[in-house]
Amino acid sequence: MKLVYFDNAATTKTDEKVVEAMMPYLTEKFGNPSSQHFVGQEAKQAIEEARKIIAKSINAKTSEIVFTSGGTESNNLALKGLFFNNYPKKNHIITTKIEHDCILKTCSWLEKQGAKITYLDVNKEGFIDVNQLKESITDKTILVSVIHGNNEIGTIQDLETIGKICKEKNVLFHTDACQSYTKVDLNVKKQNLDLVTLNSHKIHGPKGVGALYIKDGIMLTPLLHGGGQERNIRSGTENPAGIIGFAKAVEIVKSKDIKQMTEMRDKLIEGILKISNTKLSGPRNNRLCNNINISFMNIEGEAIGGYLENLGIATSTGSACMSNTLKTSHVLKAIGLTPLEGNSSLRISISKYTTEEEVDYFLKELPKIVTKLRRLSPLIN
Repeated sequence: MKLVYFDNAATTKTDEKVVEAMMPYLTEKFGNPSSQHFVGQEAKQAIEEARKIIAKSINAKTSEIVFTSGGTESNNLALKGLFFNNYPKKNHIITTKIEHDCILKTCSWLEKQGAKITYLDVNKEGFIDVNQLKESITDKTILVSVIHGNNEIGTIQDLETIGKICKEKNVLFHTDACQSYTKVDLNVKKQNLDLVTLNSHKIHGPKGVGALYIKDGIMLTPLLHGGGQERNIRSGTENPAGIIGFAKAVEIVKSKDIKQMTEMRDKLIEGILKISNTKLSGPRNNRLCNNINISFMNIEGEAIGGYLENLGIATSTGSACMSNTLKTSHVLKAIGLTPLEGNSSLRISISKYTTEEEVDYFLKELPKIVTKLRRLSPLIN
């Protein structure tokens, strides 16, 4: 049975060029980058070259990139690091109701440490209200943290507008760009970004590696204490193979891949919406090029996913990070979907490897599954 992988928002296949770039640092070039001898310095030099590639991709300085284990660690470091460096003088953080769980759970934990958190509402397409943002900023506000491209519904926030507001109000601005990185323009100067979370495995790089952009001059309290690696901000021996693979994944991104994904996304949306009683979650425009999220009304998204899996098609009913629960997605709830609509949703996320043949196969089989499940559904009969 052929695998049709439509869960690329959860993780992506590692590009062969990335694996090839990593291999020497898993074998003969195995040095510890903190070692002073030539074996260690060879690894250190390769990490610094990778840092340049990632810095250049977002118009940052190399000194502003700190390598981490991935998006979750970077988000935790940004929020906790700033809070503990500013508390108790400032204790207010503004975020949104549609952030990734690692932001929301960090905020929930920080509330127990004395933080005050404002959760911005979003409209039915998932966009924040900039007027609500302006009104929420106080003299106690440390940080505004707004996800760039939403992992469930694909909404791309207007970072430039948000960044201008934060600059005018003299408040730091962080964005979680794990899903949007390399797919959407990210320019820390143009968008007035102070901290940016990046990761590797959403862009055909290896798992377990990410980065946090920290604008020069911003002080964070480290989460980890040890040997003082990564400018004393993130102690622990770096992962040279992972970091080099991350940079290679960034280096080989092509605009034609983004264009192709956008075309495939639109074909999928148009094809699925031909099925009666379906609803797109998130916007048609200003949407991640690889994201489709549809509610099928009155039938379980889990059931659709199960039937698709029997045909070799891998999809998701939401974020892979919360898929072990049956709770309605907080993102779908925030955009106004009822529990029934939320639980009938399916997320399809494609990649540069997605083919037209796979899209056609999916669009041929999906209506049959929906028809069958609606015939069986007690909510319809």
